[in-house]
Amino acid sequence: MTTAAVIGGAGQVLTEDEVTAFIGDALAGAGLEGRSVCVIVPDATRSCPLPLLLKAVTEALDGRASKVTILIALGTHAELTGEQLRKHLGADYPNVINHEWWKPDTFADLGTITPDRVGEISDEMLRDEVPVRLNRAVVEHDVALVLGPVFPHEVVGFSGGNKYFFPGVAGQEVIDLSHWLGALITSSTIIGTPGTTPVRALIDEAASMIPAEKLALSVVAQSGTDALHAIAFGDTISSWAAAAEISARTHVKYLEHPVQRVVSVMPSKYADIWTAAKGFYKVEPVVADGGEVILYAPHVTQLAAMHPEIEEIGYHCRDYFIGQWDKFRDLHWGVLAHSTHLRGAGTWDPATGEHLRVNVTLATGIPEDVVLRANLGYLDPADVDLDALAADPDTLVVPNAGETLHRLAHTFPAE
Repeated sequence: MTTAAVIGGAGQVLTEDEVTAFIGDALAGAGLEGRSVCVIVPDATRSCPLPLLLKAVTEALDGRASKVTILIALGTHAELTGEQLRKHLGADYPNVINHEWWKPDTFADLGTITPDRVGEISDEMLRDEVPVRLNRAVVEHDVALVLGPVFPHEVVGFSGGNKYFFPGVAGQEVIDLSHWLGALITSSTIIGTPGTTPVRALIDEAASMIPAEKLALSVVAQSGTDALHAIAFGDTISSWAAAAEISARTHVKYLEHPVQRVVSVMPSKYADIWTAAKGFYKVEPVVADGGEVILYAPHVTQLAAMHPEIEEIGYHCRDYFIGQWDKFRDLHWGVLAHSTHLRGAGTWDPATGEHLRVNVTLATGIPEDVVLRANLGYLDPADVDLDALAADPDTLVVPNAGETLHRLAHTFPAE
């Protein structure tokens, strides 16, 4: 692994000129002359000044790269329309494609990861052979350039880097296996964990099979703004590692004591609970036993636009599924993982049922019967008084929730 070039740091804010100059210099020295480049960018669920970044990248590649394709890393999120793409990217770029994960011909087969290797990576939590499929646009270019932010993440520890390939533009098999591995470890254990977690190791193993050269401009965004704290450039591992170290000192807030209730106020970029659930992941560690997390998102009207099966499965802890694995093993493991991530820690017993550490309440536009059937609490958003809740000493109101991780200082001492 090489050493990444870095500009900025925790507590700093870069100017637009600094951002543009750094990207220009980085790509000028990357040996891209005459080579085709696939630029992989996030969808609209991540904070970063993508129009500024993409403008700098395309200007640096103009006259240098033989071809440039922009690929939207949807994972399994909804595709962006033409108007949404213009707003998201900041301009009408040629050769922009959504990752059409629902179409089989989207993918190229890269091979398989053996059961023995999966067992080694996962500390024997899983022993499954996993086919590795990736959007063929990545394979058909000489260089794959990841462009996007790094934040604490509920499945992998910190997002970014090779995660933009898997699950960003990957086939269902790697998505399901990696997410279920994260669920087995549990979100509250893995989120914000520095270094190479088992899920990160699995993703890196899959990424090693990509024939294109893999580079990354990994950014550390000022959450909720269009500002950047830092940019790291290098291969997808060194760039990510440098940005994750800065994110750990930027996107984690430490509390001295647990709180009885957290109200996560979700911004509009989270269009359903599938994405707005980050308002739970990022605060679960600071909620007292028996406490409550309220996801306040009046604009949200669906649990999962692209995964309606979650309405039938509902939200349950990990042990609920493990204890009844024969019943659930044939469902998409990624959906099961999402279910456990939102429901948090708990136990399940065949005689006494499910026992959950934290209550989860939705104050959204989703009908009450849908919410209750999914094993969540319901609160009419019209009855939520954020000012009164903020004045309650037992309640923490988190504005613009979903990106800053909250931890207890005595459990994870601040660096």
